Amino acid sequence: MGQVVAALILVPALCVGLWALGETGTPTSVPTPAAACPEGKPARTDPPRVSEAQLCDLLKRPDLAQLLGTPSETPKSAGGRDGSIGRPSGRVDFETYTVTLSAGYDGLPVTESVAFLGKDAQERTVLGHPAVLSSDYTLSISFRLDGSDATSGPGVPVRTLTVARDPKDGGDSFELSLWRANGGVPDDAVLLRVAEKVLPTIPGWEAA
Repeated sequence: MGQVVAALILVPALCVGLWALGETGTPTSVPTPAAACPEGKPARTDPPRVSEAQLCDLLKRPDLAQLLGTPSETPKSAGGRDGSIGRPSGRVDFETYTVTLSAGYDGLPVTESVAFLGKDAQERTVLGHPAVLSSDYTLSISFRLDGSDATSGPGVPVRTLTVARDPKDGGDSFELSLWRANGGVPDDAVLLRVAEKVLPTIPGWEAA
């Protein structure tokens, strides 16, 4: 019987691309390397457009574990994806939480995105900017090493905060997502706490 390798993939409602979050396999004694973000440069645009490397660096701040309420944890991994249709993303994984940060340059106002984010989407104001809180699930995929068909199903709950880049909701946005490794529903207070610290540091963010 072939060994099963499981992976969790996040499929946000407005984000094109797949995040592979982790695998389970045979333990080894090889030490885990320190989490490091990719190298990259921002595009020269006005307003500035951030790269996946920048988003990862901004997210992987020294106080992130403290903001998540898990101060003793250190990042297990970090990374970024360039994405498509103008949505670069950064990610940081901890033992308890995974956090992703993406930037959307698709011209869609946040207030118009509510219709695509599910019936439980809640309009908010964050740091004086229009925002929406919504729910999603990661996608759990199991691969068999004997070559038989993979199986998939719902993964763990995800809470996502989508915030307009400027107070007038001019069409660009930033999206912060959070989920727990144990499958519990993330606390919105934790998500908002991280957002209030991280979002104002993103190039192109306009203060209210």
